[in-house]
Amino acid sequence: MPNLIRKGDGQPLRDAMERRGLSAPQLAAATKQVDITGRGISAATVYKLTGNGKTAADECRLRTAWLLTAAMAEPLQDHFDMPSVSTDTVERSTPNGDADPR
Repeated sequence: MPNLIRKGDGQPLRDAMERRGLSAPQLAAATKQVDITGRGISAATVYKLTGNGKTAADECRLRTAWLLTAAMAEPLQDHFDMPSVSTDTVERSTPNGDADPR
């Protein structure tokens, strides 16, 4: 599964946190409540995904995005996009598995 891309440089996430009165450590703690394993995500990860400086991250795993949005009761698609189709999945072998005739 490809990584998800945060929308608006994380502004929608920051807005949702503000609406709920959550700091990054509080949101990180809330992710533990929605995670069936009880691990959640770290405050550092929340800072990276909601930040807008040099240390901000534009991509994250689906699990991380789901935990963040579920902890705030927000729709995932309001905060993250799927990446466009990757060319890494294009078949590059020769036809019928034959050796390269060169």
